[in-house]
Amino acid sequence: MKKSLLILFSLILTASVTFAQSTITGVIKGANGVPVPNATVLIRGTKITTSANDKGEFSISTKQEPPFYLQISSVGYKAQDFQILKFQDTPLELTLVENAQLDEIVVTSRRRSEVLQDVPIAITVIGGQAAENAGAFNVNRLKELVPSVQLYASNARNTTLNIRGLGSTFGLTNDGIDPGVGFYVDGVYQARPAATSTDFLDIEQIEILRGPQGTLFGKNTTAGAFNITTTKPTLVPTAKVELNVGNYNFIQAKTSVSGAVAKNLAAKLAISGTQRDGTIFNTSEERRYSGQNNLGFKGQLYYTPSDKLQILLSSDVSIQHPAGYPLVIAGVTATERSAYRQYAKIVSDLGYEQPKIDPFSRKINTNTPWKQDQSIGGISLNVDYKIGNGTLTSTTAWRFWNWDPTNDRDFSELSALTKSQGNSRHDQYSQEVRYAGNITEKVSGVIGVFALAQNLKGLSQTEEVGKDQWRFVQTSATGAQAGYTTPGLLDGFGIKTNSTIKSLSAAIFAQADWEFVEHLHVLPGLRFTYDKKDVDYDRTTYGGLQTTDPALLALKAAVYANQKFNIKTDNNNLSGNITLSYRPTTKLNVYGTYSTAYKPVGVNVGGLPTTSTGEADLSLAVVKPEYVQHYEFGLKTKPLKGAIVNVTAFNTDIKDYQTNVQSPQLGVNRGYLANAEKVNVKGLEVDGSYQLERFLSINAAVAYLDGKYKKFTNAPLPLEETGHTELVNGTATQVAFKDASGGRLPGISKWNASGGAEFSAPGKVGTRDGRFFIAGDLSYRSEYSSNPTPSKVLNVDGYTLVNGRLGFKSDKISIFGWVRNIGNTNYFEQLQAAAGNSGLYAGVLGDPRTYGATVRYAF
Repeated sequence: MKKSLLILFSLILTASVTFAQSTITGVIKGANGVPVPNATVLIRGTKITTSANDKGEFSISTKQEPPFYLQISSVGYKAQDFQILKFQDTPLELTLVENAQLDEIVVTSRRRSEVLQDVPIAITVIGGQAAENAGAFNVNRLKELVPSVQLYASNARNTTLNIRGLGSTFGLTNDGIDPGVGFYVDGVYQARPAATSTDFLDIEQIEILRGPQGTLFGKNTTAGAFNITTTKPTLVPTAKVELNVGNYNFIQAKTSVSGAVAKNLAAKLAISGTQRDGTIFNTSEERRYSGQNNLGFKGQLYYTPSDKLQILLSSDVSIQHPAGYPLVIAGVTATERSAYRQYAKIVSDLGYEQPKIDPFSRKINTNTPWKQDQSIGGISLNVDYKIGNGTLTSTTAWRFWNWDPTNDRDFSELSALTKSQGNSRHDQYSQEVRYAGNITEKVSGVIGVFALAQNLKGLSQTEEVGKDQWRFVQTSATGAQAGYTTPGLLDGFGIKTNSTIKSLSAAIFAQADWEFVEHLHVLPGLRFTYDKKDVDYDRTTYGGLQTTDPALLALKAAVYANQKFNIKTDNNNLSGNITLSYRPTTKLNVYGTYSTAYKPVGVNVGGLPTTSTGEADLSLAVVKPEYVQHYEFGLKTKPLKGAIVNVTAFNTDIKDYQTNVQSPQLGVNRGYLANAEKVNVKGLEVDGSYQLERFLSINAAVAYLDGKYKKFTNAPLPLEETGHTELVNGTATQVAFKDASGGRLPGISKWNASGGAEFSAPGKVGTRDGRFFIAGDLSYRSEYSSNPTPSKVLNVDGYTLVNGRLGFKSDKISIFGWVRNIGNTNYFEQLQAAAGNSGLYAGVLGDPRTYGATVRYAF
C-alpha cells in the first residue's frame, strides 16, 4: 500500500513539474527598458496566445516542447520572433524595437544600410504600408506624395516618369530613347516605363533619389532613381491578407504567405488583383472605359546557409487587361491654316456636327474600341556575400514586356485615324556585380560593373485611316487635291511597321566616402559608359483604293509612304561627381555636389518626316546624347526629437536635351525625337516631418521648379500656329518650326506642394488593443505646359487634391474607410494635339472622387 502511494505521488509530482515546465513567463520591455503594456504574445504555428498586463508581464502555457517561436507584437513596435530553445525557471526578458522614427529611417540608396539623414543626397522615403494607406498602390499615385516627381501617362506605354521635370520626353513615347530616371525593384533595373503601371506587391520601402546618381547605380540616372525594395521571405511562418472595396465597383485583394520549406530556405508568394469599372462612358458603344483589371504574382526563395551568404531568387509577372484608357476631346482651337483646313469646316464638309466640348462629362463617342493589354515580368537572382567589412553582390536578371493596344486617335465618331496599334515585345538581360562597404575606419564606398542588353521589337504596328481622312489631308477642293474625293481612295489605307532595336549598355562605376577631417567628408565618384544601338526599321503601306493612276498614288503617298532604313550607332562617356559633406553632429548634415551625367544616344522608330523628294529624312534618325552639368546644395537637420527639416537648392544644365516633336505629318503621328540645344532647370525643395510619440505625425514638402529652353531654335510649331507663314526671300513660305528659346519646358509646375497628417489615440475594438486614427493628405500643382513647344492652348490648369481616411489599427488588423479627391476636383493630367494638327486637342482626365474601405489582417 505504501509502495503504491509512493508511485502515485511520484506520478503527480512529475506531471506537475512537466506542466510547470510547459508554462513560460516573462516581461516585455522597449529598447529604453520601459515595460510595454498589453503586448500580444503568440506561439508561432498555433492559436495559443495571451496578452501582457500593464507592467508588460505575461504567462503562457505552450503545450509543446522546444524549440518553437514566440511572436511578440504591439502597436508602435516592430513585431519580433524570439526562439525558445529550452525551458528555464527564470522569467524571460524580451525587448521590442520601436518602429523607426522619422529621423531614424534606414536606406540602402548607397548600396549599404545607412540612416537617411546621414546620406548627402536628396531622398524621399515612403514606407510600403504608408504608401498603401495613402492609396498609392502603384507609382502613378506617388506623384501626389512627392512634389518633385512628375508622372504623366495616357496609357502604360505612353508614360513619362520625371524627377524635377527631367528624365524622359514628355508626351507620346518613342521607344528609341532611354529613360533618365532609373527604376529599380530589389536591385533590378527595369527599362520600360510600363513598369510604373503595375501594382505594388509586398513593398517594404520606396526610396526616391533626386539628381544624377550614375556612380551608385548600374544604369544611367541623369535625373534620379526609384529604389524599391520588397519584403524578403521569412523562416518563421507569416501571412497577411488585404481587401479593398470602393465605388465604381472597385475591388482589390492582396495576400502574401511566407515560411520555411527546408533548413535555411524560406519561400514567399504574394498575389494581388485589382478590378474597377471605368470612369469614362462611350455613348456609341454603351460601355465604360478607363477601368482596371490587373493581376500580379511574385514568388521568392531565400537561402541563408550562413551569416555571410544570402541568395534570393525572385520571379514576378503582372497581367493587365484594362478597359482602355481613352482621351477625351478637350477643345478645338483655330490654327493659322486656311479657312478650308480648320477643324470646324472639315467636319462640316463631312456631314458631322462639331463635337460638344464637355470633357468633364466623362463621355466619349469613338468608334474604335480602346485596348491596352500588357504583361510584364521576369526572374532575378541576387547573391550577397560578406567579404571583410563589406558585401559583394551579384544581381542577374531577365525581364520581358508584351504590349497589345488599340486606340482611336481621332478621338471622335469620325472614321479618320481609326487605328493606332503599337504592338511591342521587349526582352532585357542585365548583370551587375558590385562591392560596397567600409574599406578603412575613415573610408567607405562602392565599386561595380553593369551590363544591359535589350531587344525591343515592334510587331506589325498598325496605323490605319478611314473614309473621312481624305478631308483632313486635302488642302483645297481644286486641282490635283480634288482627287481625294475619289471614292474609297483612303478607306482602310494604312501602314504596318516592323522594327527592332538591339541595344547594349555597359558601365563601370565607383564612389567613395572619405572622412579626411573629423566630420568633413569628401565623396568622389566616377563612371565610364559604353552604349550601342542597332536599328532595323521597315514600314509598308496596305489597303485603300488599288489603282495605277500616278496622280492618285501620289495623293496616297502624301498620307502614308513606305519607309525602310538601318542604323548602327554607338558612343561612350566618362562622367562623375564630387560631394563635400559636413556632419558636425547627428542633427546636421550640410553638403554640396557637382556632377556630370549623360543619357545615351537615341534613335527614332516612330516614323520619320520626309524630304522634298518624299524620302525619309535620315538626318533625324539618330538623336544626339544628352550631357548634364548639375550643382546642388543641401541641408539636412534634426531640430528636435522626432523632427526633420531638409532644404535642397539645385541647378541643372543640359546640352542636346532629347525632346519629343509632334509633326503635322500623319505618318509620324506618334512623334519623333530631336535635340534642343540647351535646357536649364533650377529649383528649391523644402521638406519636413514631425512625429510626436505615437499620437501625431505630420509631413509637408514644397518644391519650386523653373525649367526653360535656354536655346531651342528648331522647335515644332505649337498647335495654334500650325500653317504659319513667313517671308523668305520676299516669298510667303509656310514653316514647320520656330525658335522656342526662353520658353518653358513641358510638364513642370513652378509650384508643387504636398502634406499630410495623422492623429491617433489608444483604443480597443472588442478585446483587441490598438489605435483609432484619422488622417489626411493634400497635393497641389500649379499650371504647366503640356506641349513640347510652349502653346497658348495646351496648358493644364493647376489643381489641388485632398484625400482622407479614418479607422482602427492594431498589430494584427487594420480597418479604415478612405476617400480620394474629396472635393471631386475636375482636372487634366495631360493635353495633346490630335494627329495632323487640325485644331482638335484631347486630354487625359484625372480620377473623380473615389471612396471605399480597407481591411488588413496579419497572421
